[in-house]
Amino acid sequence: MTLYKRIARPLLFALEAERAHSHTLALLQRLGGSPKLSHPSLALEALGLRFPNPLGLAAGFDKDGKAVDPIFTLGFGFVEVGTVTPLPQPGNPKPRVFRLAPHGAIVNRLGFNSEGHAKVLSRLQKRAERPGVVGVNLGANKDSSDRIGDYVIGIETLAPVADYFTINVSSPNTPGLRDLQRADALADLLARVVEARERVTGSFGHKPVLLKIAPDLGLAELDGVVAAARASRIDGLIVSNTTIARPDFLKHRRAAREAGGLSGRPLFNPSTRLLAAARLRTEGALALVGVGGIDSIDSAWAKIEAGADLLQLYSAMAFEGPNLPRRILAGLVKRLDGRPWSQIVGSRAAAIAAGEAILHSPERGFSGGAP
Repeated sequence: MTLYKRIARPLLFALEAERAHSHTLALLQRLGGSPKLSHPSLALEALGLRFPNPLGLAAGFDKDGKAVDPIFTLGFGFVEVGTVTPLPQPGNPKPRVFRLAPHGAIVNRLGFNSEGHAKVLSRLQKRAERPGVVGVNLGANKDSSDRIGDYVIGIETLAPVADYFTINVSSPNTPGLRDLQRADALADLLARVVEARERVTGSFGHKPVLLKIAPDLGLAELDGVVAAARASRIDGLIVSNTTIARPDFLKHRRAAREAGGLSGRPLFNPSTRLLAAARLRTEGALALVGVGGIDSIDSAWAKIEAGADLLQLYSAMAFEGPNLPRRILAGLVKRLDGRPWSQIVGSRAAAIAAGEAILHSPERGFSGGAP
């Protein structure tokens, strides 16, 4: 058992989940450090950017860009801050984060708690000359009268400090937000976002735009999302956000009955099947970021086989500790064994989308085939 699991995790888990997270982020800020991005055998190009390795930290861990450089010291090849809203907002009432520790899962209904564009811009400006790919995950204020306008403002405001943008319309914790994934609303959203991106390109260069989607989409809905994404000329999809569904093996757990999005190990299967289905539909026209339930080299490798060009994790850090990124990266080096990354990406997409077992584990989400 690692030192983290023997000592640090019991101490953190004695605290309420959101408070433990705040302590962890504050500790990282105090530790500081410079990015250590040397992983030459894992370096790759995607989204028109050069990544030192394909493993990123998903949005939600550092919502306000407070600890970007210390996070890089953990081994991540890129960091996504946010979700960031134009104006500060507190999010939903507490408690709003709940652990399902035996299942490696978390339920949250944070609701886009954010310090706002201005503070995130100021923090990221202070590290603008430092290495490391930093994405900004954009959201809309809960009481906004023009939610699409909030995403446009985010691109215009944060273009000086963002290497890429993620458009988050898939959080289940802002009422009505997921409606923006509907074909008509999504086409309008992406058109306005791309127009904003083009306006800032002359001053700040091309900023890749990704759309983060929900794992609860059916295949017909996915078809509509992919069609809109390809037509709009955005650069990629992040598959996926948290799920509002609950697998049967969790339904007896009190925390699982809390409202909010479920992340962690039980999200792995549905998000990976959706990823594989997206890979088949995008046909290489869009970069895909696989996120949801990655907690080991096995789960990371399966995401790549399903079609992920890049990977992200977050929830598993609470259960596996700060050495998890380096363990996964070491495992990737060993498994690649000199083979090109492109040879692995999507190699099992058709089989996974058709319902083939991804990982043989009773707690890897939902049974059955494609979503």
